[in-house]
Amino acid sequence: MEQQQWRRLDGRRIKLPIEEEVRQMLMKEKELGYHLKVCIGTDSQRKGKEIEFATVIVFIRKGKGGFMYIHNETTKRKMAIKERMLEEVARSIDIAFRLCDLFIAFNIDMEVHADINTNPNFKSNDALKEAMGYIMGMGFVFKAKPYAFASSSCANKIVQ
Repeated sequence: MEQQQWRRLDGRRIKLPIEEEVRQMLMKEKELGYHLKVCIGTDSQRKGKEIEFATVIVFIRKGKGGFMYIHNETTKRKMAIKERMLEEVARSIDIAFRLCDLFIAFNIDMEVHADINTNPNFKSNDALKEAMGYIMGMGFVFKAKPYAFASSSCANKIVQ
């Protein structure tokens, strides 16, 4: 598998594979006594003929703030809104699956956030049932708007 280029919010590039970076970070956070929760989400934005995707891994230190890792990718593929929502979910599930064994080993709760509106008046709602089934079928905790801050706030800020 080709290594994705991840970075921190401050722009520092991650040189290690994300799995190794997260493992090392979890060891440091544990040594410092932090109790973490992780939320993974993806958002996208159409920009002309391209679609930019941003996937984030948000770590929350209970009562002590948080930090995140970011991965951006652009595609020129045309996608209807439902297909794009499901592509966002697939990208989130991909990284969640790659990291879930680490989170289990370190006893860290994980959620997968989908930038999909639970209100049927919004177009993204067309993908809600499939996204929920996909995420929960993989054994992950599912959150949608308005509770999906990793995708609808954190990743959203990256693609804007």
